[in-house]
Amino acid sequence: MTLKKPTRNLRLSKVVWIKFEDFENICFRLAQEHLKFDQPIPDFITRNPGVLESCLRTPLQKFNKKDLYVSFEDKISVLFFLLIKNHPFINGNKRIAVTTMLAVLYLNGKWIKKKPMKIYLLAKDVSRSDREDMDQQLRNIKEFLTRNVIDR
Repeated sequence: MTLKKPTRNLRLSKVVWIKFEDFENICFRLAQEHLKFDQPIPDFITRNPGVLESCLRTPLQKFNKKDLYVSFEDKISVLFFLLIKNHPFINGNKRIAVTTMLAVLYLNGKWIKKKPMKIYLLAKDVSRSDREDMDQQLRNIKEFLTRNVIDR
């Protein structure tokens, strides 16, 4: 197996985004079934109403018809951060953030050359950070993506 070099430019002409209707069957179920660890992820219905929806919509926000989060990396970074920090689920937010990141990358013809556990360690760093450090955390996530995302 040959490893591909990281994609230096993650700009896409059109970003394919995960729809809320598909989130449960793709991201949530993947995390629930494949990333159990020592704590189960409770049923989808236990999520905090509106919080997940906000996490999924925020990266796509516009102001004056311009994206607030311009690049693909920016969009994924803020999604990953919000899924961890806004706590839309009772448990499993970091694991769900990891599967969501992977799903969005996959939908856009990309993948990450690191094992899911490395992404999970990034998620743990985000979860331990102060909310006020959001800008620094977003830079860290974006740098991780820039170094590790490949075309699939």
